[in-house]
Amino acid sequence: MRPLKLFSLDAGADFALDVATALGVPLAAHEEREFVDGEHKLRPLDDVEGADVYLVQSLYSERASSVDDKLVRMLFFVGALKDAGAARVTAVIPYLCYARKDRRTKLHDPLSSRYLASLFEALGTDCVVTLDVHNLAAFENAFRIRTLHLAAQPLFVDFVAERLQGDGNPLVVASPDVGGVKRAEALRQALGERLGGEVGRAFVEKYRSGDELSGGALVGDVDGASVVIVDDLIAGGGTVRRATESLKRGGAARILVLASHGQFCGSALTDLAQLPIDVLAVTNSLPQPVGTQLQIVDCAPLLAEAIRRLHHGGPATQLSV
Repeated sequence: MRPLKLFSLDAGADFALDVATALGVPLAAHEEREFVDGEHKLRPLDDVEGADVYLVQSLYSERASSVDDKLVRMLFFVGALKDAGAARVTAVIPYLCYARKDRRTKLHDPLSSRYLASLFEALGTDCVVTLDVHNLAAFENAFRIRTLHLAAQPLFVDFVAERLQGDGNPLVVASPDVGGVKRAEALRQALGERLGGEVGRAFVEKYRSGDELSGGALVGDVDGASVVIVDDLIAGGGTVRRATESLKRGGAARILVLASHGQFCGSALTDLAQLPIDVLAVTNSLPQPVGTQLQIVDCAPLLAEAIRRLHHGGPATQLSV
């Protein structure tokens, strides 16, 4: 069997170390150099010839580096790994940038998700692994190489079951918009099987025009219920705010908000803290500030299990269900 090598960029080292710990392998060494003209160089320091290589890095913006900086570094590192003789390179990207730009909403709009796929393919990437993209069909259709889409749903089922043990209220799973109804329905069914009881459904109408949100009508009965709002991403927080306000008007007793990815742009996290939300939780696909009431659902073991199954030829696609 080919040796397994696990790498990350410097920017993603903390999360990658969690994955490495769960996987039971060390992080392989690499060099990341900055030049005075703003350019950079990345190369593996471990021997990767003939190896099965996994490169772990979420692609997002922060003060230290932009999303595009991380993307270019990751692409160049994929190329360097292939040139160094890696037999297979898998890009493990818990949060995949540009995934929301998967269709044209205005004349001459770009299809950025498709262009992103072309870049990874051009550098010789053999497989892309990610977690809860915005549009699964668009993600899978954008790539011609193998993809593995992981679902945080089992993690959320465990999280909700633990916190609502003995709650006594009816349980409802709500989508904050019509587009997320399928995601909410999948979680609702899984929670019903886990808890052995009836779980209600609801959704909140939302309309978007550019950056403006409108709507807010609630569909479903939430009176006296513990309501779980589930979404793939919290960015500005406007969608969650509207949904929370609608659910409270509908009589919800408790509100739990779960999202696979927490961007929390601008003052979003501070603004959400002012809302009647009992639990706000996201995975650690993106780094989060300490000292907040935000709860973290660890997705590193899920990524590690995906890597383990891909390396050993196991049933990795079962993790997509």
